Amino acid sequence: MTSSPADVLDLDITGIAHGGTFIARHEGRVVFVSDAIPGERVRARLIPSGEGADASTRSFWRAETLKVLDASEHRRPHIWPEADLSRDPADRPGGADLGHIALEHQRVLKRQVLTEALDRFAGPGLVAPEIEAVESGDGTAWRTRVTLHVDDAGEVGPFAARSHRVIPVSSYPLSRPAIAEAALALRGEAPGRIELVEPADGQVRIIRREETERPARVARGFRRRPTPEVIREVVGDRRFQVDSTGFWQVHSRAASVLDAAVYGILDGHVDDDRTHYDLYGGVGLFAATLADLGGTDIVTVESSARATEHAAANLAPLDVTAVTARVDRFLSGVKNNGRTGAVILDPPRAGAGRAVVEAVHALAPEAIAYVACDPVALARDLGTFRGLGWKVPTLRGFDLFPHSHHFEVVALLTR
Repeated sequence: MTSSPADVLDLDITGIAHGGTFIARHEGRVVFVSDAIPGERVRARLIPSGEGADASTRSFWRAETLKVLDASEHRRPHIWPEADLSRDPADRPGGADLGHIALEHQRVLKRQVLTEALDRFAGPGLVAPEIEAVESGDGTAWRTRVTLHVDDAGEVGPFAARSHRVIPVSSYPLSRPAIAEAALALRGEAPGRIELVEPADGQVRIIRREETERPARVARGFRRRPTPEVIREVVGDRRFQVDSTGFWQVHSRAASVLDAAVYGILDGHVDDDRTHYDLYGGVGLFAATLADLGGTDIVTVESSARATEHAAANLAPLDVTAVTARVDRFLSGVKNNGRTGAVILDPPRAGAGRAVVEAVHALAPEAIAYVACDPVALARDLGTFRGLGWKVPTLRGFDLFPHSHHFEVVALLTR
């Protein structure tokens, strides 16, 4: 399918889909449309579906808004001028797919996404919470980690939405000011990827990944990359070491907000005579939360050996065992001895999955805290837990990524 004037449609937007696009229908077919708002009528261009693909046989189409014919009261000038409708869709950077919507209404729409996911996958009776704002202001200047790209012509910038084409920009409104300044100063870079990281000390690290980069050669022909710099992050009165290229929450307050949320829902569920588990534990943030709650026998499990090494150092003063293992494989070797207390699950975007959920259930913990970055994966796992007899008395949602479709949910599960 190739684009032509015939591929431009006038569409009525009826809802929001998981992933930051919006829903319309054309002659019975669902169309997922970017840069729109439910209640609007827009003129949109269909996105080619790939070389040799026949659009007429597809169950759905994708389209990009070109013009708003009937605007929503919630539409605002885009928070990122380069992503505004005045630009052709191919020249709009990705990463701020809700930036044209009033902040309060963004949270209403995110709650709708969570509601639909729970209704579809988690079973009846669960009510999605309000999505809580975590800061005042206009929802900008929160990103402490940004990935940019350099093309063959030396242009530096983000990728276009749903593309691998570099878009030069003159602003980075979602980034911390020091990161935005450092990003705009980049010149003469080699093709590849550039990561900018601002840890707790406020000093921006610039990490270059050139396309021609080759890891250092070590014994027997194997190669490894140079060891990354170790940086420090701070949550409350605790300091956490983490690789500059390792995982840490992107929003400057996210780790503190989620730590407080997990502490709040598990308060009263952590005894000092039981074993507590922090699964997908990273560098030990939530294992420290379990210790703050009074846990004295804590196991944190993480598949990254570097992260586990940092967790062991971060948690050295506490009674914590840091294990490097895939969570499913680790759980397959743990038996229910009647001493399991609280379990924290903070899985990647794909969720924990049925095997892990069933293995956690087999340990018969007192309570489970589930930290989710994907509402559909969360809903699927909650559906599995509920099928095994678990209840979900508490759900909290946090708007930790304003102007994007992402948000976090923390759930408490009890038997």
